[in-house]
Amino acid sequence: MILVRRELKGKSYTEPFSKGILSRSLIRAELDPSKAYEIANKIESDLVENEISSISTEDLVERIIELLEEESPLHAENYLNWMKIRKIDEPLIILIGGVSGVGTSSISYEISRKLGIKSMINTDMIRQVMRKIVSKELSPVIHESSFIAHKALRVTPPLESDIVLAGFKDHVGTVSLGVEAVIERALTEGISIIIEGVHIVPGFIRKDLLEKDNVLMFTLTLDGEEAHKNRLYSRSRDGWANRPLQKYLDNFDSIRKIQKYFIDQSKIEGIPNINNVDRLTTIEFIINSIAEQYGGLNKC
Repeated sequence: MILVRRELKGKSYTEPFSKGILSRSLIRAELDPSKAYEIANKIESDLVENEISSISTEDLVERIIELLEEESPLHAENYLNWMKIRKIDEPLIILIGGVSGVGTSSISYEISRKLGIKSMINTDMIRQVMRKIVSKELSPVIHESSFIAHKALRVTPPLESDIVLAGFKDHVGTVSLGVEAVIERALTEGISIIIEGVHIVPGFIRKDLLEKDNVLMFTLTLDGEEAHKNRLYSRSRDGWANRPLQKYLDNFDSIRKIQKYFIDQSKIEGIPNINNVDRLTTIEFIINSIAEQYGGLNKC
């Protein structure tokens, strides 16, 4: 039996080498499953041939990286970044914002799966909880969808203001309080979490939270209007029965206007904005950004 030695929070542990576990970790680095199992087999054979019965995780990773670099430098980089993030001791808080249809939910799910983050929440759930606590009379805007929140404004904004954006800002400003509470709780409890949705807007989350090394924000957008509409159509076909397509199409101009606001706010606040045309490219960018953040801080 080959044992793998690892250090965790100052303590040493050993566990049997597992081709299955290694294969799954390689798959998370975007390696084809058959190729992942082939490499896991090669690693095991190499250890057996060299009569190695015990190896540290660092030495094991070094062997894996050398073999991956021969196969594909890109996969080697992806695996190394994945390993860096997995070694982070503190909770990781990932915030992913964007308007309806740009893919915040699907991207968040893929990130959570690859990084092993079990907690993921959509900001609509936070808004729904707040609706139960805050009456419609007290805050009518959160009882409307973000892109039609302006219809519930009690006070008409100044003529020079855009009424759609005025309603959206009021709506997000209220729900952001709930988002901040979730972030604070996750940090206190030491729970890694992904929070995604239309209420993750640059400039609306407290700066003292975003300044923490383990809190990272990203925004997703879609450049083309047709591509955006097609995503809404696809979402409705995939069983989003509780999100009627026509409602989004009727307010599509407002949704696009809010997306432009996302882009402007991302530039102002220095938050990465990703044109989510290709799912794999978006996931790779987010994971590489997280790994770079921690690699620069020598936390890996």
